[in-house]
Amino acid sequence: MKDNIIIVNPKDSVAVALCDIKKGELCQCGELTLTAKDDIAFGHKIALFDLKEGENVVKYASPIGHASKNIEKGEHVHVHNVKTNLAESGDYIFRGTQEYNWNEQDDYFMGYRRKDGRVGIRNEIWIVPTVGCVNKTAELLAKEAAKLGMNVLPMTHPYGCSQMGEDQTMTQKSLAALIKHPNAGGVLVLSLGCENNNLNAFKPFLGEYDSERIRFMITQEEEDEVETGLALLKTLSDLSEKDKRKRIPLRELIIGFKCGGSDAFSGITANPLCGRLTDLHAAAGGRAILTEVPEMFGAEDSLFARCQSKEVFEQATAMINEFKNYYVNHNQVVYENPSPGNKAGGITTLEEKSLGCIQKGGEATVTDILAYADPVKKEGLSLLTGPGNDMVSCTNLAASGAHIILFTTGRGTPFGTIVPTLKISTNSTLAEHKANWIDFNAGMILEGTSFEEATKKLMDLLKDTANGKLSKNEENDYREIAIFKDGVTL
Repeated sequence: MKDNIIIVNPKDSVAVALCDIKKGELCQCGELTLTAKDDIAFGHKIALFDLKEGENVVKYASPIGHASKNIEKGEHVHVHNVKTNLAESGDYIFRGTQEYNWNEQDDYFMGYRRKDGRVGIRNEIWIVPTVGCVNKTAELLAKEAAKLGMNVLPMTHPYGCSQMGEDQTMTQKSLAALIKHPNAGGVLVLSLGCENNNLNAFKPFLGEYDSERIRFMITQEEEDEVETGLALLKTLSDLSEKDKRKRIPLRELIIGFKCGGSDAFSGITANPLCGRLTDLHAAAGGRAILTEVPEMFGAEDSLFARCQSKEVFEQATAMINEFKNYYVNHNQVVYENPSPGNKAGGITTLEEKSLGCIQKGGEATVTDILAYADPVKKEGLSLLTGPGNDMVSCTNLAASGAHIILFTTGRGTPFGTIVPTLKISTNSTLAEHKANWIDFNAGMILEGTSFEEATKKLMDLLKDTANGKLSKNEENDYREIAIFKDGVTL
């Protein structure tokens, strides 16, 4: 009989169904067999032995919650008989540092070296509005530029005015970071003129910048903003055409990690696959960024055990508790996750989702904790403060410097942000059904491909994309930004 369930870790008390299983059918994983006492849907969990009410349910060798009633061997294990263990706050203990050594890796990609020494993997022209009032102007300029043979991306958003304090600062910080992203060969910063985030208020957030490659226009001051804007875009386009790709060590590639529309196999195929790539990249001196703080809730101990120092550990615990306070301050519980789609796919509690989510970080040492939209600085794995929302998270990763994002999904999404957003499916059914969305199929692992072989294939795709191969979101022109908002609107 072919295996129809999979046990993620020998310490687990549940297995995951590899197909729909009917009540009374025999379930097998290697030499283990048991009879299903319920219908078990694809991706859902089955109890490997009896669990008493209150006893922890274990997956990924960690508790994902506790049994809310007695559960018999072979029963379906899900929201009807499992409850979360999460609370609104927690105390954490630092258990010491780990060794942290780099092994140089002789590998490279072809990228664009900028004046400030940073590297880009694209050489695009972007329009960044300082305020949502000029979004349509940005879109019109991009449309007219296309008629002249220029490929221009309008980076529209609804903010930049009627904001106050830290909420406005978050918008300014995010936009400044995106404007200076090395994937852009030139940027036109488009202002209305009377907004809160006017150029006088905004420019200090840019700091030093390349005045050749970053140009500004205040539309209220122009007789014909389209004519002036096209002239500025032509100047930027002409400059970017002189840029040539050069050989760049692979360790200079900054990789962001994100998951969206997760299913029960996210933590079994796609996320651990990304984790192996993270480990390889970090071992070579590369930089990787993991965000989605609410999807670290319940998996903190695993992350904290890998903090490079007590200082990093204390920053990490503060990040977790401050984000929990963000929920509490808005009168929300910290465990209102997974989403309905996650639950339909077999994920029961936030702990289960989080333990699967952090697999993208592999076993790499956590070297830094970043505030929202802070630039990544240190080699190794950085944890970036921010929510789990797909659009906000990916924008946050790009603002922190990610050249490329590996986005795992079990249910599928066409979304992409302004940097290449490679979609990695957790299962082959999704990869085949939505081939126009999916860049890589990690479902091959369930069908016999080893993690080692799959990791090599994913690394090859990563390098091809860095060298200029378009991701599916780029091919489909699904490229958006969304900025985290936490404040009043005037």
